[in-house]
Amino acid sequence: MTVEIKPVQRADKDIWARLWTGYLTFYKSELPQSVYDATFDRFFADGPYEPRCLMAWQGEVAVGLVHYMRHRHCWRPEDVIYLQDLFVSPDIRGTGAGRALIEAVYAAGDDLGCPTVYWTTAEDNHTARKLYDRVATKTEFIKYQR
Repeated sequence: MTVEIKPVQRADKDIWARLWTGYLTFYKSELPQSVYDATFDRFFADGPYEPRCLMAWQGEVAVGLVHYMRHRHCWRPEDVIYLQDLFVSPDIRGTGAGRALIEAVYAAGDDLGCPTVYWTTAEDNHTARKLYDRVATKTEFIKYQR
């Protein structure tokens, strides 16, 4: 079945929340409802630096999501895109939904004049990294966080 990528709609909140919960569960994380609400509302806020969400659909079933945001960069005059969260339902992984979501973010970046899209992943996320190795270039950077 083909995958269609569409921007999240307000009516999709429960469907989006189910997918995002799947993502958070994969990374052994939980967030309070207030973060779900604030994040979802930001997808519809005005401004070039607000996060955006795209969802992957197979027919009437949502099977994945991606969150991304545009931001300024000190090493180039153009803005760049940070792909923050990418999730595809486990039962359809390997069918092209993840690639379609990434390519949709690439296209959004191109439309915005942003030449770079980047993201991080867990070192042991081997399944996803097989895809990432095909659609992007791995850098040597290591993430630190306070």
